[in-house]
Amino acid sequence: MRTRRRAARAEPEVHRITSAPESLSDDLTRRQRRYLWQMGVRVLCFVAAGLLWSHVPVAVSLALVTAAAVLPYVAVLLANAGRERRDVPDVPFEARQIDPAPRHDQLGDGP
Repeated sequence: MRTRRRAARAEPEVHRITSAPESLSDDLTRRQRRYLWQMGVRVLCFVAAGLLWSHVPVAVSLALVTAAAVLPYVAVLLANAGRERRDVPDVPFEARQIDPAPRHDQLGDGP
């Protein structure tokens, strides 16, 4: 029996109407998922280095072990990057220059 897949409907374009940042839970979930993927790649590097040790030049296996050793540091840096700043300021402002204060001898006599 043959089944037909339904054509994926195009999602409507969603317009952002707020400058609110991504929620903390979404941010944490995204960073955890990225970290777990990177640790999965690390495990694959170790397994591939062990399985290929006698079948490929030693330099390839050493490169895989080196990648597996360096990847945790990179993964931690990326996972701790956290919420990114935006290029657009949250509050629009106009920069103005403040004139210097008058010198003491220009103030005049007090009351």
